[in-house]
Amino acid sequence: MPDKDAGETEWTISGRYTGRSDIPLTPNGERQVASSASKVVGTGKLIDPARVGHVYISPRTRARRTYELLFDGASQKELEPKHEITEDIREWEYGAYEGLLTAQIRAGRKERGLDTERPWNIWLDGCENGETAEEVSSRLDRVIKNIREIQGPYMHGEKGVDVVLIAHGHILRAFAKRWIGFELGRALPMMLEPGAVGVLSYEHHKIDEPAFLLGVNIGTE
Repeated sequence: MPDKDAGETEWTISGRYTGRSDIPLTPNGERQVASSASKVVGTGKLIDPARVGHVYISPRTRARRTYELLFDGASQKELEPKHEITEDIREWEYGAYEGLLTAQIRAGRKERGLDTERPWNIWLDGCENGETAEEVSSRLDRVIKNIREIQGPYMHGEKGVDVVLIAHGHILRAFAKRWIGFELGRALPMMLEPGAVGVLSYEHHKIDEPAFLLGVNIGTE
C-alpha cells in the first residue's frame, strides 16, 4: 500500500509547520511529483491504476495537485469512483504552531515555563490549540480500519486492492506508526522526502500482521 507525500512547498523548504495553511506546490515540487509518477505509476509498476482499490487524498491543495500529477487523465477517470478526499488524512493540526519552526516553538514554550525537563516533542505533547497525538491517532485508525476491510478478503492477490494515500509528512509518518500498532509517542525515527513514495504491507499475507515494506523491487520495464 503506497503512501505518497505531497511535493515541495515554500514552507517545506524552510521547515515551517504547514497544516491547514493551503500552500501550493512550488514548480520544483510539481517536478518532484511528476518525476516520481514517471517511475512508479503505470501498468505493471509499483502503483498500477488497474490494481488500485481506493485512493485517499488530503483536502489541501498541495495534495490534490499531487493526485493530478501522479495519475494521468485516463487513470483519473478509471479511479473516479475509487478516490476519496477526506479530512481524516489531512496534516496534523498545528494550532498555535502553524507556520513556525521547531526552534521557535521550543523557545516560545520555554519562555512560558513549559518543558522544563525535556524539549517539546510533537509525538508526545501535541500542539497548543491544535491536535493531540490521541486525536490524530483516532482519525488515522478510522482510515486503517477501512483499508483492512477493503483488503482483508483479497490477501492472496485475488483482486487488485492496493490503496494509495496522498497526504503530508507528519501525518504519513503518524500513519505508518499506527499501521503497525505503535502509539505515536513511541520513538520510531522516520524520514519522508517531499514527493516521495513509501510502502506499507502485511507479513505472510495476513491482515493481522501489518508491516513496513523496507525494500521494493522496482524491476525493469
